[in-house]
Amino acid sequence: MVTISHLVEKTINERPLLFQALEQDIVSFGNLAAQLESEISEELGKDVRRSAIVMALRRYTDKIQEKSKIAKFDFRSEINMKTNLCDLAVRKSPGLFLKLQRIHKIADYGKGDTLNIIHGNYEVSIVTNIKHIAAIKKELKGEKIIKIEQNLVALSLNFSEKFLYTPGIIATVVRKLTWENINIYELISTFTELTFIISSKDATKGYNALQRLVNL
Repeated sequence: MVTISHLVEKTINERPLLFQALEQDIVSFGNLAAQLESEISEELGKDVRRSAIVMALRRYTDKIQEKSKIAKFDFRSEINMKTNLCDLAVRKSPGLFLKLQRIHKIADYGKGDTLNIIHGNYEVSIVTNIKHIAAIKKELKGEKIIKIEQNLVALSLNFSEKFLYTPGIIATVVRKLTWENINIYELISTFTELTFIISSKDATKGYNALQRLVNL
């Protein structure tokens, strides 16, 4: 059975900025309830008292803040930024894997080049330096290139191995970037490293947002 509490939680969970505002206790429950009143009433199919929405917001905020206390984690980290990157999305095909092996040889890691190849079910994303676009497109001849995004940067954080076993770490960092209205093109996660690919126009905002997180 759908209840006011279920709908309030669903609404908050679908809006990361609102979730973070409640987590930080900077929202007026009365004002927010007034904003949500018509939406909740429409979804429930009947008029809803504003006071009932306020009560549901209070309960869910308590739950959010309690979980945030439990998931203690040391976010202290160096922030590494790499600029002048691009992101190529390619349709998977039987012949693509052999070409990816050749693409691996293009990047010169000794000179600080970047190359991340991310496999999805039907697509592969290649994040690398803009200077390698021509060489990579040559290797991908005959493949379906879906999209190429340029003028990107990578922001990387390095954590302890607890990163892998602590719930909510990625969500917390994503919310920090979302709060600054920063679009994330790719998220690359390894055992202790978390990397966000964002637009170069958001590089300073993104770096500063992560800096505030790691300095807490």
